[in-house]
Amino acid sequence: MRPPVFQKLLRIFSLFLILNAVGVDAQQSGLSSWQDDKFSMFIHFGLYSHFGGVWQGKQIERGYSEQIQSHAGIHSDLYAAEAAHFNPSQWNADSIVSLAKRAGMRSIVITSKHHDGFCMFDTETTDFNIVDATPFGRDVLKELAEACKRGGLNFGLYFSLIDWHYPQAYPISSHNADFITPEHHNYNKAQLKELLTKYGPISELWFDMGSLTYNQSKELRDLVHQYQPNCLVSGRLGNDQGDFCVMGDNQYPDYQLAVPWQVPASVYDETWGHRSWQRKDPIEEKVAEKVRSLVQTAARGGNYLLNIGPDAKGDITSHERKVLEGIGEWMAVNGAAIYGTIPVSSAENELLIAQKGDTLFAYLFDAVPNGKLHLNGIVPSVKSIDFLDAPGMQLSYIHSDDELEILIPETQQTRIPVRVIRIVLDRPYEIAQSEAISVKGNLVLSPKNAIPEYSFSGVDYYSSYRSTVGYSWQVISTTTQLIRPVLYYTASDSGKQISLGWNGTQEVITLDEGTPQALPKIETIWGTPHIAGPYSGFMDNPTANPAEATLAGPWGGQSWISVDQTEQARWLARPATMFKNWYRLQEVTASSSGGLLVRIPTNDGVGVYVNGKAVYIGNNPLKEPKRLTEVILPLQKGKNTVLIQSFNRFNTSVNMGLEVVENQVVYRKWLPSHRLNAGVSCRIELKNSPDTPLHRNLELSHVKLALNKE
Repeated sequence: MRPPVFQKLLRIFSLFLILNAVGVDAQQSGLSSWQDDKFSMFIHFGLYSHFGGVWQGKQIERGYSEQIQSHAGIHSDLYAAEAAHFNPSQWNADSIVSLAKRAGMRSIVITSKHHDGFCMFDTETTDFNIVDATPFGRDVLKELAEACKRGGLNFGLYFSLIDWHYPQAYPISSHNADFITPEHHNYNKAQLKELLTKYGPISELWFDMGSLTYNQSKELRDLVHQYQPNCLVSGRLGNDQGDFCVMGDNQYPDYQLAVPWQVPASVYDETWGHRSWQRKDPIEEKVAEKVRSLVQTAARGGNYLLNIGPDAKGDITSHERKVLEGIGEWMAVNGAAIYGTIPVSSAENELLIAQKGDTLFAYLFDAVPNGKLHLNGIVPSVKSIDFLDAPGMQLSYIHSDDELEILIPETQQTRIPVRVIRIVLDRPYEIAQSEAISVKGNLVLSPKNAIPEYSFSGVDYYSSYRSTVGYSWQVISTTTQLIRPVLYYTASDSGKQISLGWNGTQEVITLDEGTPQALPKIETIWGTPHIAGPYSGFMDNPTANPAEATLAGPWGGQSWISVDQTEQARWLARPATMFKNWYRLQEVTASSSGGLLVRIPTNDGVGVYVNGKAVYIGNNPLKEPKRLTEVILPLQKGKNTVLIQSFNRFNTSVNMGLEVVENQVVYRKWLPSHRLNAGVSCRIELKNSPDTPLHRNLELSHVKLALNKE
């Protein structure tokens, strides 16, 4: 028999595994529901609503109005004293829920605490809250949580990670990305525990701002999942710890993301909190603008979080109410093309298309040229085609092979925000095999012939950028054959774990040093380095188009400065201030075409371009002070230009070095064999391992996967 102590430990361990599995399943269930809902209400409501964007009779036009304390330079004691006059007597949680439902929204996310530190809930951590500090004296969160439950909506919370009222927090800064002191971190945890245990089910915890350590971000994520396994964590927690990634404010990606994601938008792009003097566009124009934004988000697989800002009395302005009701009128007709859809990925179609079961939805933002709409890659047979807003009128079409041409009469070219064409197929949509890469002999897969899979990574708000989290290939073999894959990578990848997928079956692979293989030798002549800067900007917003960077003239409004020969050392350090970045441009003459392995310091982020094309873009996920990135530069015979963008957040200097790696070798690792069947499409995926943060950059821009016949 096993000793009693051993049996007890075994039971504890088994219980841990069961609870962990339940937690993971709950998160996946909540995530699936969240992705299907697509459309949510955001509410910025707090003490700042009392000011309405005005301080001492003056309109504060700088920045968002919910940050008026900072932008107007209001002393903390004067700001806090205004709580005694904050009485949102018109606040009606059931009315808010009713408006959200009329708009077609499936959940509500409200600010529990914004940067000013004023809590919109009853808390034991501070008396700077709506119950203790105001004549209103009611718990806004409790009332809204209960109203959401009655109305059948999900309830989510915004929580600011910075706090301008808490004494042990860093002081108010201009960038809202202050570091979090240990005392402040514990204070945040105490408030989060209250929020997660007092208000029933929370659908999402929407963190914002601050610059946390990796461990701080992970600890808060684990805290949320400990108390509410179904609750999703937003990517603005930082350090890639979110269950879903969040784009920048009112920022809409023009690319498709491979992970759950969200766009936070406001009825007025200029502010989130109430602004009494806000200029208002005509209702019809604003409705059209927001419907188009909703479609652009939902059709690409995202969740649209649209904000309103109640006024000092807690009421929704007439303009915002009418805008949401206008969106609701469109959703009442076209909601089937929003809820529960998934994006259709086809390289041959520029049109936004989404899928639900055996139905495709094509979204028309403008009139169709010549009344003919062309879709390629549609393999299943078509059963019917119509407009969602005119279901009784069938549209004519011509379907040949995988090409579909839809004829739209001139009478149906009416301009409304977005028209949706419904295409019912005889079976669910599938990718045409003509889009697959043909395997006739040995084939090398690389990022050049892959479909990149994107997320939105960020250490904090100011280091966010489109990260590449995977590569996928659709291949089809002309004959049935056994394939022995070989993976090629560099020495800097040693120890990394990746996930390789074959038609949905995943295997985790550890990259060891494997078998070295020399890169083809290339003789190079390096010209004098030139630098330009400092420039303002962030990782997802470069100063100028890298493809236009040449030594022939100024770039991005600045001239290039040559570097003395004595400074052509390894790093080329330059002084930097907050959000100021430097750029290095250098000409390289190569004796032949091929790859050259180089080493580059990362700083807070780095972009590497060769002849105007991106080779590598990445941040510094663990904030390592001397992080190096190995990149293979694809040189062409003759003259080349190499541009390095060095991004900076808060450092006092940046390094723009580049050195050629002495040992010009890559490593190869033989992988288990796989069978490719003749004429059957096979999907191959290369991603981070499952225990890697979901949004972290794969950092294998140089990887190659050779499919060799066995």
